[in-house]
Amino acid sequence: MQSWLGACALLALLSGCASSQLVDPRGYDETGTASYYGARHHGKRTASGEAFDQNGLTAAHRQLPFGTRVQVTNLANDKRVVVRITDRGPHTRGRLIDLSHGAAQQLDMLRSGTAKVRVQALSD
Repeated sequence: MQSWLGACALLALLSGCASSQLVDPRGYDETGTASYYGARHHGKRTASGEAFDQNGLTAAHRQLPFGTRVQVTNLANDKRVVVRITDRGPHTRGRLIDLSHGAAQQLDMLRSGTAKVRVQALSD
């Protein structure tokens, strides 16, 4: 009985940690808020297993598969950058994508910290 309860508790814990269902990147086109992360995470492992490079052109997304390339457009200034999804996040409600410092710099959003963006998956 105790082992059954322990197994149920473990299953409940793991299901709460599960990421959202992955989406098919073909035709993915969403608008929302982007934020960025950098120095505090530099060199740490991402959810995909690779080390995070704050100066690289990468991003975290909740549902797009790792390796997906997306074009991110800052809707306030029409600046664009292509990034590769290497991590899961953002972990803040209301955010669509978390960009590396390097990508945020190209979108000219470092000062504001967030920006309204359009995220479009690219076909390889």
